[in-house]
Amino acid sequence: MSNESTPVNESPFRSEPGDRDIAPQFVLPLVVRIERGAPPARTDALETAARAVLVMLSDERSLGDGAWAEAVRAWQDARIRKVVRRARGAEWRRAEALPGVTVTGKSAEVRVFPPVPLDGWPKDLARLQVSGTDLDDPEPPVAADGSVPVLWMNPELDMSAGKAMAQAGHGGQLAWWELSQEERAAWRDAGFPLAVRTADPGRWGELTTIGLPLVRDAGFTEIAPGSCTVVADHPALR
Repeated sequence: MSNESTPVNESPFRSEPGDRDIAPQFVLPLVVRIERGAPPARTDALETAARAVLVMLSDERSLGDGAWAEAVRAWQDARIRKVVRRARGAEWRRAEALPGVTVTGKSAEVRVFPPVPLDGWPKDLARLQVSGTDLDDPEPPVAADGSVPVLWMNPELDMSAGKAMAQAGHGGQLAWWELSQEERAAWRDAGFPLAVRTADPGRWGELTTIGLPLVRDAGFTEIAPGSCTVVADHPALR
């Protein structure tokens, strides 16, 4: 993908039909570990999911002639779909046995897998539930550190944690596409520091109009097509 920005009318997240709909459709599977009695904090799960997407994009297996590169290219040439499912116990152990990468946050574990066709999920992932990812923050998140990228969530939208995790992943991906190779390398080498926060209602309008990468959801689940869900505020894009 080019490092140039993705115009709204060419966005892989927009709702209107286009050339991306003609291409074979793939999905990026993510699985969040939710054990009984020890669920991760919501914000940490969102941040870990966003980092997992970035880890997948930067993995050597996703690049050049790597083992996952063809699937990643096919996925990025079509609609950029992500689906978050949940697992615990034996389900999680089976998911970990499949090719992928596990990314760990403060309390969250998210495993990301190479893209698969919409109707070609591995059976151990296809059987996992999408619902039931309603997570909470035990304490309000602290203010975001302005020196790290912040993925600002739309304060007017009510999304399940799973849906919000996918949207945070979209935001991280759009920021990644806009960075130069040097900026990407610096972010990767730092371990992809980032924060996910819900924007103040009074500031949301400003964030959507200053030229930062903006996710417009295709509206397949939970929210209306074309909804603005995330603004990716990376310091290098200011």
